[in-house]
Amino acid sequence: MTFPVLIEFLLNGLVLGAIYVLMALGLSIIFGMVGVINFAHGALFTLGAYVAYQLKDTLGFGGALVAAPLLVGLLGMLIEATLLRRLYAEDPLQGLLLTFGLAMIIEQGIRIVWGLSPKSFAMPAAFAGALQLGPVVYSRYRSFILLCVVLLIAGLVLFLEKTPIGTIVRAGSRDPTMVRLLGISLGPVLTLVFGLGVALAAVAGVLAAPLAGVEPAMGVNVGVAAFVVVTIGGLGSFWGAVISGLLVGQVVSLSIYFQPRVAEASMYVLMALILLARPRGLMGERWEKFE
Repeated sequence: MTFPVLIEFLLNGLVLGAIYVLMALGLSIIFGMVGVINFAHGALFTLGAYVAYQLKDTLGFGGALVAAPLLVGLLGMLIEATLLRRLYAEDPLQGLLLTFGLAMIIEQGIRIVWGLSPKSFAMPAAFAGALQLGPVVYSRYRSFILLCVVLLIAGLVLFLEKTPIGTIVRAGSRDPTMVRLLGISLGPVLTLVFGLGVALAAVAGVLAAPLAGVEPAMGVNVGVAAFVVVTIGGLGSFWGAVISGLLVGQVVSLSIYFQPRVAEASMYVLMALILLARPRGLMGERWEKFE
């Protein structure tokens, strides 16, 4: 293979890693603040893609990219307010079982509403074609995905660092008891954070849909990869999720380039090696559980 082909695989690794970053950031934000590992994350990724598929003919791709995550995020807020909130004082295993059950319900609900067969998700016309990057010709749409993820990460950083709610989120993830003693109610913040994490998964689903279409089980592999990314980066670590997501994307893409047979296992080998050296992950910290 030629040098331009290798560069294309590296760029594809960035795009794959960007999808993983969005998924992992959602998981990390939810775990860091709510203290729940959301097993329904992959199913909500799929739901975001299907909602966008339903809306794109009416709103266009841009409108669907905004509306689908908002709708799925509202569903996540409803789930937190009506179901998860009842379990915060219980055994953490109950939260795991609840989100696992929700994943099954959402996936089967998708099959009932949209059927079993895969759906074709057309590439947005505005991003058809390719960009000429010196000797490399690269997809406009994949470049758009990278731009979207960079803007979303920047927006999240500004939200967490510069807004009053972001300050409460950071403080509540570290010491929820102290936040309560200051007279701040964490209930609405937990609902918002869970909805935000779910919305990030939905954004990833919408962005991934034009690359391979949509089908009911599309979130399974991506969901598993997101858990691998969060484990490598460190549970609850924002920048750990970003760094490890990009790292896993590159490892998988380069494995496909050099030895396709081991591509699927490469991320698990990477996880094992990193955890042997750093059991908490690259940037893992201790996090207080909200009770």
